[in-house]
Amino acid sequence: MFDFNLIGLAYAMGQQGGAGGQGQGGGFAALVPIILMFVIFYFLLIRPQQKKAKAHQEMINNLKKGDRIITSGGIYGRITNLDDQNATVEIADKVRIRITRGSVASLAQEAQAPQQKKEE
Repeated sequence: MFDFNLIGLAYAMGQQGGAGGQGQGGGFAALVPIILMFVIFYFLLIRPQQKKAKAHQEMINNLKKGDRIITSGGIYGRITNLDDQNATVEIADKVRIRITRGSVASLAQEAQAPQQKKEE
């Protein structure tokens, strides 16, 4: 009624397809593209971001009175007072605001450089 040869044949076919040296090599070969993608992401995205963050932190640590800055909100001003966490910025005559040091986006460039190019 039931043919046991078919069961043996199916069992043998299942073992042959998954066995062999290709099974282990195929697993490692599947990891190579993932590792390669991580390396590419590291050099194109992660590393430049870390360098930029390090340069920004160094700029914040080197702030001093009289520096012209731009806040992360886009406000231009001149530092009049500094402490460990905060800075007082003069944005107009007798108009001062207090900001955290971390909200300083960059140092403002002097406005005289573009004027020199126009004169030439």
